[in-house]
Amino acid sequence: MDKDELLKQAKDRFSFMQRNKIEKAIDFASVKHNGQLRASGEPYITHPLSVASILIDWQVDLDSVIAAILHDTLEDTDTTLQEIEDNFGKDIAFLIDGVTKVSAARKGMREIKSYLPKTRDNLSKFLIAIGKDSRVLVIKLADRLHNLRTLKYLSPEKQHKIADESLEVFARLADRLGMGRVRVEIEEISFSYLEPKRYSYLKKLTKKRVAKAYARLYKVKDEVSDILKEQKIKHQIDGRIKSIYSLHRKLTKYDEDINEVYDLMAIRVIVGSKSSCYKTLGIIHNLYQPIIHKIKDYIATPKTNGYQSLHTTVKTSDDQIIEFQIRTKQMHDFAENGMAASFHYNEQKQSKNYFKRRSVSALPEHLDWTSQLKQTAKLVQEGTPIEDIKVDLFGDRIFIYSPDGDIYDLPEGSFPLDFAYAVHSDIGDSSKTFIVNGKIARFDHQLNSGDVVEVKTSQSNHPKSDWLKYVKTAKARNKIKTKLKTKSV
Repeated sequence: MDKDELLKQAKDRFSFMQRNKIEKAIDFASVKHNGQLRASGEPYITHPLSVASILIDWQVDLDSVIAAILHDTLEDTDTTLQEIEDNFGKDIAFLIDGVTKVSAARKGMREIKSYLPKTRDNLSKFLIAIGKDSRVLVIKLADRLHNLRTLKYLSPEKQHKIADESLEVFARLADRLGMGRVRVEIEEISFSYLEPKRYSYLKKLTKKRVAKAYARLYKVKDEVSDILKEQKIKHQIDGRIKSIYSLHRKLTKYDEDINEVYDLMAIRVIVGSKSSCYKTLGIIHNLYQPIIHKIKDYIATPKTNGYQSLHTTVKTSDDQIIEFQIRTKQMHDFAENGMAASFHYNEQKQSKNYFKRRSVSALPEHLDWTSQLKQTAKLVQEGTPIEDIKVDLFGDRIFIYSPDGDIYDLPEGSFPLDFAYAVHSDIGDSSKTFIVNGKIARFDHQLNSGDVVEVKTSQSNHPKSDWLKYVKTAKARNKIKTKLKTKSV
């Protein structure tokens, strides 16, 4: 990627004045990185320009693209933060500083699977950087993606280390952000370096199976498309082949029996509205025999990363088993690009101030967890022991509803007390009983995604030491400990 190629790509996305700002950033970074080379032997500037190109493809905002062009100048050149602020403004300087802090903090990791720096200062910087503005994470993902794409130029030892971290951390983080397309590419590249023989075997197996099934799948696509046209439902329909890494995980689950993998190939139908999604589902069920236990409504109940779609698996008249995924264009964009799509749709809605507030408050509910990292950073700064800090950047999450319909994002395994403290500290402190889905629940009841929880309080109730056994979140744990200390003084 060079300057002319990037500016040509930017032409379809940004105005003349915006492209001038991009060009200014390219010229600045080119001078700063002059003489530096990548492991491939190419000029170093090709890396930040490639990262910017990835972000343009994801349709992010101008500041993120410029920050990507400049993202290595603080760490790898003599550039100062003040110099960036003087030339490109506070917002871009903030993003670059955040990306740099995430990189610096990672160097103090305890272990890959925790992805948490071991020093208080580094942990605090890490959480603050990604908690203040989620675009820092998106830029970091684009940076890692390009590094993976050029992994062949590194030594086998470095290839394995980067691939391992990418699979354990960045792929899961992409999934947490709802960025399905990015997750799949990170998984595929990483897996090909970590287990090359297994990857090659599964790739050949997939190709062989798909070749056999393609003609029959094409017939089914035509049948469905013809009916949708008759019903005047505007649609796009295409096939989706399961990724190699996803197939690997599924085969491991099913004792290597590929005949148990019904979604090796799936048909994806994109329609114009939510109601058309359900109408299309009914049409498909009239055409073919649905396998009842495989019908999944992720529109009414989205996945915890915000993914929405209808899934159904059917058996055709010739006993072929096929999965269908039905969604709207906007749902598809979110399924592919997640948080990046959130930026794009916010921008389309003219929420121009969002990109200047350095806040994630304008994000959808399922992505608002990033703002909670600031609260965790505050606990670190206040002296809470690192071992008591529970930061779940990419673990499973559940959505819990209040009786009024408000949504609360909690880690999997949370208890009613976690919900109570998420609503308000005073409610947590005075919790007496809980009603989950209309039934009284005990303190040790583990919540499930979609539960409706009501907290009954009493002014005479106060936290007790055994409450610590029935909380999962750091917020609830630390609020209880604080109250217990106050009580004992």
